[in-house]
Amino acid sequence: MTELVIDIEAGAATHPGLKRRVNEDSHLARYPLFLVADGMGGHDAGAAASAAVVAEFALLAGARSVGIDAMRGALARARVTVDGIGNQGRAAGTTLSGVAVTEVDGSGYWLTVNVGDSRTYRYAEGELEQISVDHSVVQELIDAGVLDGAAAGTDSRRNEITRAIGAGSGGEADFWLVPAEPGDRMLICSDGLSGEVPEERIAQILADVRNPQEAATRLVHEAMLHGGRDNITAVVVDAVRVAGHDDDAYETAPAGGSYDAEGDTVPRAAAGGDG
Repeated sequence: MTELVIDIEAGAATHPGLKRRVNEDSHLARYPLFLVADGMGGHDAGAAASAAVVAEFALLAGARSVGIDAMRGALARARVTVDGIGNQGRAAGTTLSGVAVTEVDGSGYWLTVNVGDSRTYRYAEGELEQISVDHSVVQELIDAGVLDGAAAGTDSRRNEITRAIGAGSGGEADFWLVPAEPGDRMLICSDGLSGEVPEERIAQILADVRNPQEAATRLVHEAMLHGGRDNITAVVVDAVRVAGHDDDAYETAPAGGSYDAEGDTVPRAAAGGDG
């Protein structure tokens, strides 16, 4: 039997939240792909868009590893599908964030992808690091020094994104190649989690709850305790053994209606921006 590039334990949880009738989030947690997509468009169009993207990437599941060419190909095909989805003149769209297991010179890596404001984090050695960079109006203002991070959570533009799959956006995906280490814990989530729960609390839960399924469930519950204003999805991925680190295996715990626009992620053009 061929050894996996990264031996993984993973868990996933999702919930429509406390204010929404429809869950427009979709996710994939099947080796070697762990992804979250947050749909937009309303009247089920967002749910269809996020599901279509996840379905396209699911065709790569079961491979030993996935390279960037395969990821870009799946993304291009997903764009074509999403561009054909719409409802009442409003273009459907979705974010996408997550990791694929890939191999470089015999060593395991996280190939991270991001379009929009869903997020990919790595928790390692007691530190939570955001790997992805938000494609959002607020992030652009932070980068320009116009807005500080403390004010971002209450800014009226916090849900406006500058890139998406569909929704009239042609923005490219960002990719990062991150060396994997035994003990890495990756978190992929929609903004229904990252927009509700402070990162300090997210880090505490990832540290305290060792089982990845229980950690994902706990994070979603925590977002609801903080208001649950949006759909919430969390995928937690633990690296147990990594190719190139064969003597460093890490022990983990055993696996044990109508559209509501308030707080929804929207493309910048739809929010009245300059696209």
